[in-house]
Amino acid sequence: MPDVASDPVAEDPSQPEPDELPIPVPDVPGAEATARGLPRRRDLTVRQRLIVDSSAIADLALRTSIASLLSATMIPSVAGAVRRSRSRAEREHLNFYAGLAAAGDPERSFPAPTQLPRVFSRPANPVAEWVAHGNVRNIRFDSSFEAVNPALRDQCASYARNNVVHAQHWRHDDGPRPTLCVIHGFMGSAYLFNGLFFSLPWFYRSGYDVVLYTLPFHGRRAEKYSPFSGHGYFAHGFAGFCEAMAQAVHDFRSLMDYLEYTGVDRIALTGMSLGGYTSALIASVDDRIQAVIPNVPVVTPDRTVDEWFPANKVVALREWLAGTDSALTDAATMYSSPLNYRPLPAKDRRLIIAGLGDRLAPPQQAEILWRHWDRCAFHWFPGNHVLHVSQPDYLRRMTRFMGDFMFD
Repeated sequence: MPDVASDPVAEDPSQPEPDELPIPVPDVPGAEATARGLPRRRDLTVRQRLIVDSSAIADLALRTSIASLLSATMIPSVAGAVRRSRSRAEREHLNFYAGLAAAGDPERSFPAPTQLPRVFSRPANPVAEWVAHGNVRNIRFDSSFEAVNPALRDQCASYARNNVVHAQHWRHDDGPRPTLCVIHGFMGSAYLFNGLFFSLPWFYRSGYDVVLYTLPFHGRRAEKYSPFSGHGYFAHGFAGFCEAMAQAVHDFRSLMDYLEYTGVDRIALTGMSLGGYTSALIASVDDRIQAVIPNVPVVTPDRTVDEWFPANKVVALREWLAGTDSALTDAATMYSSPLNYRPLPAKDRRLIIAGLGDRLAPPQQAEILWRHWDRCAFHWFPGNHVLHVSQPDYLRRMTRFMGDFMFD
């Protein structure tokens, strides 16, 4: 293991500063949350209020666009809601996931992989190596996931492309090193975009190996003829979403098995939006996570979609046609929620990041997770879901946060 200082960027002048970012962003500083939580509007400076308000308006436009795509995705499930057999099956699925949620047992809800994946690796394209300034490999392996709900096993097994797991691995030649794993958001699976957005070259040069993990139904895992990356997450009804989350957890644990096999002994996990939701859930299931940093996370997707016009109207129509029991739906939704399980990393190894202008994953979502996580470290910035104003601040915060236990 290389001898690296606890804060390699702060203490090693040869390392790049976080404000040397591939994508420049405005530098209007955020801060740590107080014991009360996120700041009230009157606590912000005039400049911060201006950034929050303007970025929130931009987010509303983006949210409406994504909600329109989701609405089109859910139309087949609306048509199926009028069929009595489909409605009965959906209620049976809801009862199944509600039962697992009520048990609150992560080992039962998310069984661990039982075999080491056979991983295939090849060099990434020259652009990826140019961005990282290092050794980059694209890896893939067959998923060993089996649907948690027995009634859906044949259906889930039929998703041929989805059942091949993909990731990109930035590895130092003298590795393995402590590894930062990154999970992208909904529809945002491109490696190049995430490498730049999360400023991963900076972490790589700070001493970390990096892994970018592709969620189910995204990128190369999207089924043939999918209209967009991530389509399959919401195209198969509520039960399909639950199984997609279960597979996201299972396949990431297989990826960790592989990293351990190659000698990695310390893994930190971060993710954005849906990736933040997934990272928080994984940290409640697998105790090998040394640190977890959900970034602009969603934690109650059902409540979030309630604000997403026109998707909220499509969901309401589907539930009305099917005669869905809202209490049963709420109970089943907790199956894949990190709020239903206790986090396994210690409190001082949990950090949540939120944007005050975020309207896709409103900051109140992050605050709910913060309370569930015993009011752990909590950093906010005055931007929205995709414009992370003062990003260098939270990059430095992440580096200080992870340094003490990720490096000797």
